This record gives sequence, structure tokens and C-alpha cells, in this order.
Amino acid sequence: MRLRLQLFEFEDLPWFPAVIRAGMMDYLRFMISGLNTYQPIVPLLREALLATGQQQVLEVCAGAGGGTEGVALALRRFPELAQLRVTLTDLYPQPAAWQLLSNQTSGVIGFEPEPVDALAVPPHLPGFRTVFSAFHHFPPAAAEALLRDAVRQGVGIGVFEGAGKHWLEILLAWTVLPVAQLLITPFIRPFRLSRLFFTYIVPLIPLFTIWDGTVSILRMYPPEQLLALAHRADPEQHFQWQAGKVRHAWGPEVTYLTGRPRTA
Repeated sequence: MRLRLQLFEFEDLPWFPAVIRAGMMDYLRFMISGLNTYQPIVPLLREALLATGQQQVLEVCAGAGGGTEGVALALRRFPELAQLRVTLTDLYPQPAAWQLLSNQTSGVIGFEPEPVDALAVPPHLPGFRTVFSAFHHFPPAAAEALLRDAVRQGVGIGVFEGAGKHWLEILLAWTVLPVAQLLITPFIRPFRLSRLFFTYIVPLIPLFTIWDGTVSILRMYPPEQLLALAHRADPEQHFQWQAGKVRHAWGPEVTYLTGRPRTA
């Protein structure tokens, strides 16, 4: 699917209730982590980290941190990345969810509690930047600005979307995934009564998740568009860029873009 529609997602809206946003983010974290959505990109990220000499990852637009734990622990199994640390940031921080990840990883995953704009990351937050399941939120001008900020500060960046942009994925968002959400919600941690209320009594979390999940796929940039954005953000070609898709052994795809300074 090459079609890209710049529709809106409720979780992007400043007035959207924080309790609903948190419920949606917690569900996504649980599903992405449970399905090991981002395991196929571990070799790509390892190569980029070694090429840039980085042991620090700065995740921007982290949401609730879905998939980060599995990827971080997989990378630390390589001796050359045994000291890897991850810092989670977001414009809408989720400290309760992030603290859970920090506890589960004995501090391998940390976080910045203050809001962080991915288009202008403060210099005191170093590291190879990653964007998981969030780059599609940015329209082209903002997406370019996000990449340009990494180029300006001379830090590598990896953009990863846990889908291949297919119509089948939209069908799953309408059918299978809502049923899964109803089944797994009681097991999501940290426990929140509000999550149960807005899932089963007033089902706003599932309804908004269906809308945002559908729009996410329609807003995704395919690899050729990711490369075009990167080249516009880096017209002097200071970075080496690579884009494509990698596939799970059981079928699903991950779309990616990586960039690193040529001088690295």
C-alpha cells in the first residue's frame, strides 16, 4: 500500500484525556512487547550502534515504551553492547509505565520525566535516537524536522514502524485486535481501575484504539518516502541512510529507516 493519508489520531490532540491516552499506550506496550514486534530490527540497530560507537539509546516519542525492553535486553546480550542504556522520552511522558520498565530491567531503561520535543531534543540528552511506532504521527514537514535535528546534532537515528503497511493490517485492527484488547486488559500492568472502567463500562479506550490504529497504518511512510524525507533533511549528505522492511519468521513486517554520520 503506497497510499498515505494525513488523517488525525486522537492521542495526538492536546485536549485528549490523559487517562484514555495512558490506557491506549499501555495496551500498545503490552501487545508490542508480548508479540516481540521489534525483534527483527535488533541486527540493524546493533550495526548502527557499533558504527557510531554508542552505548546509549535515546528513545523519543516513546509512548509507554512498547518493545523497548525486549530490544534493549537483546542488544545487551552482545558483549560489545553489554553496557547499553536506554532513556525514554516523550512530549506526553508516561512515568508510571516507564518506572515499571526501569524496575523490570534493573535500571537498563531509564527515562526523562519532563516533556521532550522530538523536533528539538535538548543537548543534555545524548545517545543514538530511536523512534518506535511513532514516526507516522508527524506530517512531512515535521518528520523532516525530526530527522534534521538528529543530523544537526550529529547523532545517529533509527525509525521503526511495527507494520508493513498492508490492507490486511487494517482488517486486523478492526477485528482481531479489539477482541484481543478485551481479553488481555485485566493483565496489563501497572494496574489501573480507570483502564478497566474505560475498556468495559465506557469503552472509550478500545474505540479510540481502533480509530488510531487504522489511521496509523494509513499515515505510515513506506521505505521510499522515508528515504525521500531523509534526503531532504540531509541535503549535504552528512549521513548514510538506509530504509526497507524486515520480516518476522511468522510473517509480520517492520518498516525502518536508519541514519548515521558518515564520519562515524
